Amino acid sequence: MAKPIDTERRLVAIFSADVAGYSRLMGADEVNTLRDLTERRRILDGLIASHRGRIANTAGDSVLAEFGSAVDAVQCAVEAQAALTEANSELSPDRQINFRIGVHVGDVMIRGGDLFGDAVNIAARLQTLASEGGTCISGVAHDQVRKILPFAFADLGAQQVKNIEEPVRAFAVTAKGTAGAVYPPGSSSAPLDNHKPLQLPDKPSIAVLPFQNMSGDPEQEYFADGMVEDIITALSRFKSLFVIARNSSFTYKGKAVDIKRVGQELGVRYVLEGSVRKARGNVRITGQLVDAATGAHLWAERFDGSLQDVFELQDQVTTSVIGAVAPELEHAEMERAKRKPIENLDAYDCYLRGMASWYLGTKRSLDDALRHFYRAIELDPNFSTPYGMAARCYIARSINGWFDNEETEEQERTEVERVARRAVELGKNDAVALCWSANALSAFLHEHDAASALVDLSLSLNPNLAGAWRARGNISIHSGRHSQAMEQFERAIRLNPIDPETHHTEASISYAYLLMSQYDLALSWAARALARQPLNMTALRVSTLTNAHLGQMNDARKFLQLITDNDPTFCMSAVKRRMPFSRPEDVSFIIEGFRKAGLRE
Repeated sequence: MAKPIDTERRLVAIFSADVAGYSRLMGADEVNTLRDLTERRRILDGLIASHRGRIANTAGDSVLAEFGSAVDAVQCAVEAQAALTEANSELSPDRQINFRIGVHVGDVMIRGGDLFGDAVNIAARLQTLASEGGTCISGVAHDQVRKILPFAFADLGAQQVKNIEEPVRAFAVTAKGTAGAVYPPGSSSAPLDNHKPLQLPDKPSIAVLPFQNMSGDPEQEYFADGMVEDIITALSRFKSLFVIARNSSFTYKGKAVDIKRVGQELGVRYVLEGSVRKARGNVRITGQLVDAATGAHLWAERFDGSLQDVFELQDQVTTSVIGAVAPELEHAEMERAKRKPIENLDAYDCYLRGMASWYLGTKRSLDDALRHFYRAIELDPNFSTPYGMAARCYIARSINGWFDNEETEEQERTEVERVARRAVELGKNDAVALCWSANALSAFLHEHDAASALVDLSLSLNPNLAGAWRARGNISIHSGRHSQAMEQFERAIRLNPIDPETHHTEASISYAYLLMSQYDLALSWAARALARQPLNMTALRVSTLTNAHLGQMNDARKFLQLITDNDPTFCMSAVKRRMPFSRPEDVSFIIEGFRKAGLRE
């Protein structure tokens, strides 16, 4: 006769997790779903063990575990959802595996290691109330953790759940500042929708929400909050952005929020949210940019580093976020403007369309960009940025030799002076207008000292503007400060590492190395630029000159032929007209190189 299995009773915290839509996932792709689930279970099981939990029952996509304290169970649930969400970021939306988690504290029966009783059923029912990727806990569990854990709790009220006679008080739990709380219909905790949404500004608008402290360590709140404040300050320096002030953003701290509602309440189109998690001397920061109107995720990134110098890491993260978010906002706004009917365009929309054309980088698109910038100026004569961008267009035309003849080139030189000086006159607080007008005044009029002062003013207004650092580097090359130029170009790349115009910066770096007679590095950086843009004229010129000075005449002539094929006006007299360099030795060095390569007079 088999020995009966002993039954034990004890008070525990029950953790119930289940995959949302598991049958649909299996029906669509069994092999990948099983593989992905195995990986997610490895993450989940590891976190349960690290929080002193014990897995009692498992069945396919579900997990039932017990913990000695509600604090451990809820802490584990929040960290698990964050880790699982991060793992999902590597999968397409149709393959993502999202768990729902429920936590309850109650008396259970334990037999053969398995858990039984009403308390188990309540935890399972709470799990069904949770949103995908969310956690729902009982009132009993809430009473035990609410003063200990730094999480946000949304009261969902008394919920009638299947097979449980008495209603169960339920709370949605998230790390502070996180979005995505789901309020069941009729919940008394759902915010009232009785106010009119604020009207969106006429330029891209963003709110930066307090980052979630996923560490479970209240002492790390200062780190997360300080980083968000730095990001808000840095974004505020972009005059083209409307940025919600810190005091308004931080009213959402400690609350479970809905991104769409944040957009309505603050009157912004975009919301930046994120989290901070510290573990074993390291920290991981995640950030994501969301379109508040649609809920679409426009950008997401994570950053890892050491806590040995938290403030240096904080600066690095701020710089990286700004370098990614500002261009992403600009791109999103350009796409929005392109969808807008022509008859409804205002000056800012024309400017955005001009920027979209500018980035295409062809002769025809540059003509379109100029047309849009001049239309923006016509609609708003005091709008300084289009003046600066028009000057930038003329620089590009000069570099590429996109003139009909010498007379046309001289006419454009006169016009670039007009728009650049107008940009300076109107744009005392416009970093973009100042940096590109400064670049034009240096390149066309050789006013290097005045241009340096203007670009310095631009950087004082917005030290995170990658274009201003690139302009600063160009002006340094024109002035003969080649080593300084290198540092400035590197800063520009660091601020905007995925810039579609990186080839321009790389080509400028190659020019600086050429003028320092560091030929190997000059050829290397020119090759990088040409790999991105085979007709980058600056890189082609550097390749021609470097090979000529090295005596590699076949290669020099090959690159020179590419230049003249695309710019029939290119000759020695054009080189002399267009050279912006202040040092006579730089001018002589370049003329000598082109003569060696065989450039016609």
